[in-house]
Amino acid sequence: MASRGFTTIENEWIMLKDGTRLAARIWMPDGADDDPVPAVFEFLPYRKRDGTSPRDESTYPVFAAAGIAGVRVDIRGSGESDGVIDGEYTERELADACELIAWIAAQPWSNGSVGMMGISW
Repeated sequence: MASRGFTTIENEWIMLKDGTRLAARIWMPDGADDDPVPAVFEFLPYRKRDGTSPRDESTYPVFAAAGIAGVRVDIRGSGESDGVIDGEYTERELADACELIAWIAAQPWSNGSVGMMGISW
């Protein structure tokens, strides 16, 4: 498979139904607007800007080069996202993740297929 170019969107704000803004970093394969792509989603409290940045830079470009968008979101109350963390693995966190998956699937660059990955949390 040929390697594909990509663009990194450093900070995409995703507005949840309750008005909370979550911060995402997206690695977008070139041409996704014209030929929608699948996505891999990761939802962590470890601050995308610095906490997981070195690991992200060795992971998401590989996905994007293969034609898969990478969407890395700071959970509510962490990193650059608004709100307050209400604990680990809470109903609120699960609801936010479900809403984010639906948001990704509905984007014009998305073909509707969304996978999820994660570490630790």
